[in-house]
Amino acid sequence: MQTVKIACTQKKYDVLIGNGLLKNTGEIFKEYFSPCSAVLVTDDCVYALYGKAVLQSLADAGFNTVKFIFQHGEHSKNLRVFSQLLEFMAQHSLTRSDIVVALGGGVTGDLAGYAASCYMRGLRFVQMPTTLLAAVDSSVGGKTGVNLDAGKNLAGAFWQPSLVICDCDTLGTLSDDILADGVAETVKYGMIKDTELFEMLETGDCLRSHPKMCIARCVQIKGDVVAGDEFDNGERQLLNFGHTLAHAIEKLSDYTITHGHAVAIGMVIVTRAAENKKLTKEPCLGRLIDTLKKHGLPIACSFDLQSLATAALSDKKRAGSFIHLIIPIRIGEAQILKLPVSELENFIKSGLGREE
Repeated sequence: MQTVKIACTQKKYDVLIGNGLLKNTGEIFKEYFSPCSAVLVTDDCVYALYGKAVLQSLADAGFNTVKFIFQHGEHSKNLRVFSQLLEFMAQHSLTRSDIVVALGGGVTGDLAGYAASCYMRGLRFVQMPTTLLAAVDSSVGGKTGVNLDAGKNLAGAFWQPSLVICDCDTLGTLSDDILADGVAETVKYGMIKDTELFEMLETGDCLRSHPKMCIARCVQIKGDVVAGDEFDNGERQLLNFGHTLAHAIEKLSDYTITHGHAVAIGMVIVTRAAENKKLTKEPCLGRLIDTLKKHGLPIACSFDLQSLATAALSDKKRAGSFIHLIIPIRIGEAQILKLPVSELENFIKSGLGREE
């Protein structure tokens, strides 16, 4: 097992990465927490795979457990399910000494973490990611929240987990499409911070051959960035490479295009625009496209320019009359572009590479 230590201003916590961890959840918990009540938050698909084993392990270790199961999918990441979870926690008399356990992908972690941040003004919570995307990205860093009709993740809070348990065995149950969602985020880390990681993804499938190493590297990058900018006011925005347009694409597709696939498209659009506008120091679009295609990820957008621009303006990275976009300078290096809102449509047009 590998341990990556995250040091934020709110708290310090460990990210445990290894095999066979879920079946030992209770013993791991005993190393970090005294026996208490724990609410397991998970979706119906993940519960069928791992839920009973995790609950039994926690019970055997002396933790009083209850479960909250919701319908899988991005459509459950909303205020209605969020409210149901809060009421469930109240009905089961959880207190501030208890723990919220998020078992699943990014939707579960975001929903459970936000509930943990709000209930009684804050409970401890543990992230147990079961998808590659959640393992390399959303389970670390403390961003929690739900979607509003107006856009993705518009309601939420910064609330760091107390512990992250990443069992690499869960990756074996993922479909190629769901695994590719996580690959997109891994490519993102290579593009913005780690040339060597990008080259490994470029030349082979290191995520299947060395998953612990790849996950640990992404977690370490994110942990280092978050430690220096926990509340997303500076360098942490680099982690949003491709995400402003990705969130717009997800919304326009009514979330039929998954997050990682949308991020892949968003990275291509921004990189093409940056190269066309001579903002890069070295060409990187071709290598990015080839790497995404190698891992089965999309590179083209079907939505029209005006719809994309309008949807992108609801993104959280907008500040008054400006919006912050992350552009690559070269493979392994990126910077924040403070773009006037009035220029966004032209920027996207340049990135789409087609006549509108």
